[in-house]
Amino acid sequence: MDNNNITIDGSQGEGGGQILRTSLSLAMCLGKNIKVVKIRAGRKKPGLLRQHLTCVRAAQTICNAKVSGDELGSDCIEFKPTQIQGGDYHFSIGSAGSTNLVFQTILPALLKANIVSNVHFEGGTHNQQAPSYEFITKSFLNTLSLMNINVSTQLERYGFYPNGGGLWYCQISPTSTVKQLSLLEKGRFIKQEATTYTAKIANHVSQRELKQVAKRLSWEKDTLNAKTVDSFGPGNLLSLSMEYESHRQLFESVAKHCVRAESVADSAIEQLLHYKNSPAAVGEYLADQLLLPMALNAGGTFITHILSEHVKTNVNVINQFINSAIKVSKTNNKVYKISVNALCL
Repeated sequence: MDNNNITIDGSQGEGGGQILRTSLSLAMCLGKNIKVVKIRAGRKKPGLLRQHLTCVRAAQTICNAKVSGDELGSDCIEFKPTQIQGGDYHFSIGSAGSTNLVFQTILPALLKANIVSNVHFEGGTHNQQAPSYEFITKSFLNTLSLMNINVSTQLERYGFYPNGGGLWYCQISPTSTVKQLSLLEKGRFIKQEATTYTAKIANHVSQRELKQVAKRLSWEKDTLNAKTVDSFGPGNLLSLSMEYESHRQLFESVAKHCVRAESVADSAIEQLLHYKNSPAAVGEYLADQLLLPMALNAGGTFITHILSEHVKTNVNVINQFINSAIKVSKTNNKVYKISVNALCL
């Protein structure tokens, strides 16, 4: 295989948009020409949706790439990057697609830019099948700060699916002193907190969610918070936070039409209990999200309790760019140790 021209099969593993996003990030940071075929072949509506097209065009803008196939519904793109440029950017999805996933696509590249970048995003901030703004800021970026990666953010308006319309801002500061990440145990427990974020929905919904949390987890009243937020359309999310001396984990559930509030709460509670009852330091979703920034910076090691299809697929894609960049092994405690070698420092 030509090391400067890489073809990625978008149908491998879980077959979703993550394969495209990871490939774009790696192409920008490593200066590789890529061709991604069978994009989102594992989804009901394959090919590029607005969210994925925004990722492609945001990456194109940041590194002045030559791109073909960048249109709605396309199942194949070619992407040829040039030099990464920091600066002021504004990316609008034009739908309720996740702005947080666009952010995660361009973050690794802008961390390697020549200047500080100020980026505005418009679209969805709280979606099914994507990390919320709170997860990004309170868990993902909180953990990256241990690597000396510093990103400041500000949320101006929530954007719940399906209306979207969210608006938020981030400032990304490049650094040349990134540290290895080591998360092998949770460390000392500090505090726990449950928060609902609700817009244009009856108050009893969030109250029932918090009542279920109190009932099943025996959390005290002062750990339960209900926030009414500004959004174009209705929406509700329950976020459970567990803070340890090492880092913070969030467990989320987004309300769905015709799904009882108690069931929404149960979904987040089950995630939390599975994590809390394991010896792992890193939860299922954070494990997936840490792989790329670790590999493109100083690497490191962490232990997680679930090896999801997303994690497996992400590992495979990253290892296609650099052989054996990430190794996964199962420990005696039936958890997974993930070791990440730095791709470039």
